[in-house]
Amino acid sequence: MKKTFFLFSLMFAVYATAQDVRPAYKAGEWLKFRIHYGFLNASYATLNLTNDSIDDIPVYHVVGRGKTTGFASIFFKVDNTFESYFGRKDGKPYRFIRKTNEGGYTKDIEIDFFYNEDKAILKDNKNGKEFNFSVNDDIQDLISASYYLRNKYSLDEFEVGKSIDMDMLFDDDGVYKFKLKFLGKEIIRTKFGKVECLKFRPIVQSGRVFKEKESLTLWVSNDLNKIPVRIKADLAVGSLKADLDGYNGLKNQFKIIMR
Repeated sequence: MKKTFFLFSLMFAVYATAQDVRPAYKAGEWLKFRIHYGFLNASYATLNLTNDSIDDIPVYHVVGRGKTTGFASIFFKVDNTFESYFGRKDGKPYRFIRKTNEGGYTKDIEIDFFYNEDKAILKDNKNGKEFNFSVNDDIQDLISASYYLRNKYSLDEFEVGKSIDMDMLFDDDGVYKFKLKFLGKEIIRTKFGKVECLKFRPIVQSGRVFKEKESLTLWVSNDLNKIPVRIKADLAVGSLKADLDGYNGLKNQFKIIMR
């Protein structure tokens, strides 16, 4: 179950799609997910969006938190926080924070982006190290990417089997080439009723976490919000499923076909 919250975060990084007349989100948006690992109800994760500022730049501040609960926490404790500060106008990330504790695996990272110098500075607080990375204006972090994609791409730009690429920086491994394939539409049953979704498959690295490069599948609501509704993953050990469990403060109406 190692890096479970990484999968949760990846789900937000591929919210994908749709540029509409109305924005897809607003400050006050709150989402809650129930994460299952095998037969266990392993944890809950939340994502909360508020207004903030960095160096007088108006930004959105997103805080994602995930933690194991109940029976699962006896065997494997997870306590993770991911934060992103990204521009309200341009969607560019200005600061990213990751604090991870998963069964003894820990990370404590801060990234600041300096676009006038085409660089990002990553501070590894756990090991007392600092890294410089070359970046461009199109770089995203793991969390800001989700909101960027929600407003950037229109559904009519997608064809089944077509992929989009983007650069992401969220760890000391450097800039990550992210690829997302569109699989089409699908109606799925949720606790809220039936929801028409857009289905995507990120191309991920096989090995430590995933069984294969196409082991991860996600569904986002086919409405003006484009919020993640479900994610499934075949891991190197076991499987994972996350479902939308609660929401509040959406910019637009959540489209439910029937209860």
